[in-house]
Amino acid sequence: MMQYRNDRYGTPLSALGYGCMRFTKGVRGIDLDKAEKELLLAIEEGVNYFDTAYIYPGSEEALGTILERNGLRDKVSIATKLPQYLIGSRAAIDRYFAEQLRRLKTDHVEYYLMHMLTDVPEWDKLVALGIEDWIREKKESGEIRNIGFSLHGSTEIFLELLDAYDWDFCQVQYNYSDENTQAGRRGVEYAHSKGIPVVIMEPLRGGRLVDLLPEEAKKAIAKRGGGKSPAELGLRWLWDQEAVTVILSGMNSEEMVRENCRAASEALPGCLTEEERTLIEDVKAIIAKKVKVGCTGCGYCMPCPKGVDIPGIFSGYNTMYTEGKRFGRHQFMQAVALRKEPGFATQCIGCGKCEKHCPQHLPIRQKLKEADRALRPLPYKIASAVAGKFLYRNVGGAKKIEKADRS
Repeated sequence: MMQYRNDRYGTPLSALGYGCMRFTKGVRGIDLDKAEKELLLAIEEGVNYFDTAYIYPGSEEALGTILERNGLRDKVSIATKLPQYLIGSRAAIDRYFAEQLRRLKTDHVEYYLMHMLTDVPEWDKLVALGIEDWIREKKESGEIRNIGFSLHGSTEIFLELLDAYDWDFCQVQYNYSDENTQAGRRGVEYAHSKGIPVVIMEPLRGGRLVDLLPEEAKKAIAKRGGGKSPAELGLRWLWDQEAVTVILSGMNSEEMVRENCRAASEALPGCLTEEERTLIEDVKAIIAKKVKVGCTGCGYCMPCPKGVDIPGIFSGYNTMYTEGKRFGRHQFMQAVALRKEPGFATQCIGCGKCEKHCPQHLPIRQKLKEADRALRPLPYKIASAVAGKFLYRNVGGAKKIEKADRS
């Protein structure tokens, strides 16, 4: 039987949520008939939280169509996201939201997120455009029930964003491989301490903690996992934590739906056995053998006087060699390169302050140079510069609007 955990206002949410980004694609877009069978099975198994976004091609439309033609809209909660990186005016916020309601074939959304915040200035820009008044109006009208944000960034940025507004929930990337990166355990537990429910995305790093595990790790799980798959073990690590409310899974087969729902029947805080804890730590150690820098993400090297994000850079660099170059560079772009004030290694002046505080006694200055060469070949340097200008193109103007409104 599906386990449930409450949102901020006592509404039960299934411990397993349905991530609607990975619907199977056909020749003409999403294979709607296949997606419908999978969604209906998930609802039958007790899943009641469905997550989509404006920029997931065809996803909102598919979800809305399936729920409408099966009369299930009132049986589930929909979470979708404002593409804040496309917003330049208050009118644009209204326009995107109205389009999302049309796609979803509904007059309200239970959970609405500011999508993919990577830095605090992105939220500041929205505030200057009037997002707080807009949220208040939508909540009063009932068109939005809960407001939140999703993060791709560092722990420190996550903590700042949590304190920047009275959020109803948040969504972060979190898994046993990201325990000390992204929002990390510290961020997740801080959200919980504030009474803010936490929705987990990438619980298996897009399947990379299943398919791309080192063979030694796969063998260890097969031998010592008590019949549990790498996927189930990773999900149990999350459900074991009281601070986790919902785990999203991009399920695109009926077999996956059944397997994950069965695992969710045991999704209680404290469900992880001591043997499983030890096994996961051993798997992490096996993965760590492939890393380039022995950084634990402890943060003792921070803050850098020049703003270099040392843990973020090393995390992306290590991911390049544990999961693939593309994955590592993508992680680096989200967490480091796309901030208003990026934390590039080239900002290092070689003062050595970081090395004096590093518990691992790492040659940080040398490794930063190696990491920068690997993470930022010329095309990535150009892409990050262009994307940064696009993301923050209206920040200055928004601040002027805010200043004028207050005068």
